[in-house]
Amino acid sequence: MDIISPQNPRVKEWAQLLEKKHRDKQHKYIIEGIHLVQEALTAGADLECVAFDLEQGIPSELAHLAGGESAEWIGVSPAVIAKCTDTKTPQPVFAVARKPKSAAGLDALMSREGSLVIVLDGVQDPGNVGTIIRSADAAGADGVILGRGSADLYNPKTIRSTMGSLFHLPVVEGDLMEILPEAKRSGARVISTSLQAQDTCYSYDFRQGSCWLLVGNEAKGVSEQAQQLVDDALIIPMRGEAESLNVAMASTLMLFEAMRQRHFA
Repeated sequence: MDIISPQNPRVKEWAQLLEKKHRDKQHKYIIEGIHLVQEALTAGADLECVAFDLEQGIPSELAHLAGGESAEWIGVSPAVIAKCTDTKTPQPVFAVARKPKSAAGLDALMSREGSLVIVLDGVQDPGNVGTIIRSADAAGADGVILGRGSADLYNPKTIRSTMGSLFHLPVVEGDLMEILPEAKRSGARVISTSLQAQDTCYSYDFRQGSCWLLVGNEAKGVSEQAQQLVDDALIIPMRGEAESLNVAMASTLMLFEAMRQRHFA
C-alpha cells in the first residue's frame, strides 16, 4: 500500500529511527540510497521494507531485486522520504532493516582459527568507524568489534561511510572488557600501536594465529583498561614531519600489512 502523508503512523516510526534511542528500542535502523539498499538486498540483510519514490518508481538498479518475500516494497511520496532520511538531498529510496543479533557474529569470530579482527575502543567519529569497517572488508578481515563509547554502528553517517561493507562481514557491538579476555582465552593475540613500541608493523609476524588489532579514541588513544590486555605493541614508522596518523588511516595500514603478509608475501 502506498503512503503519501508524512503524518502516517508508520512514517513516524521510521523517522524515529534517525535517533539512537529509537533504533535501540525498535531494534531497527534506516538504510539510505540506491547503492546501500542494493548492497543490503544482495547480502540478504533482514529488511522489513523498502520505500521508494512513487513519482520515480523503483530504481532500475533495484528492479531485479524487487518482489522477493524478504521485504515489503512500498511507494511513498518525496515528503515521506525527506522525513525519514538524514541527507540534505535524499535519494529516491530507503529501507528499514532489523538489527542482527550480535551474539552469533561474536561466537563465529571467537571460534575462527587464524582470524584477523579490528577492535575499536572509543572511536567516536562516525566517518572513522565507517571507514575502518570498509577497510576491514577490503583487507579480508574476519570481523569488526565496536567497543562501548564508539560511534553507533547504525548512525546514518556511519552506515554511509561503510559504503555497503557493513553487510559483508560481522560487525559486533559490545563490552571490550568482556570480549577481549575471552578472545585471549581462545588463543588470539591483542595487538595495538604505541609510539614507544620497539617493533614496527612491518617487522611483526601477522601470520601467527589469530590477530586482533586494537585501536583507540581519536584524542586519547586506547583506554588504560584495554591497554592492560594488549599482548604486542607496534609502531607505524613515519619518515615525514606528521606527528601521528588518523585512526582510520592507521587501522587501514595495519590491516593491509596483515593482508600482505598472509596472502601476498
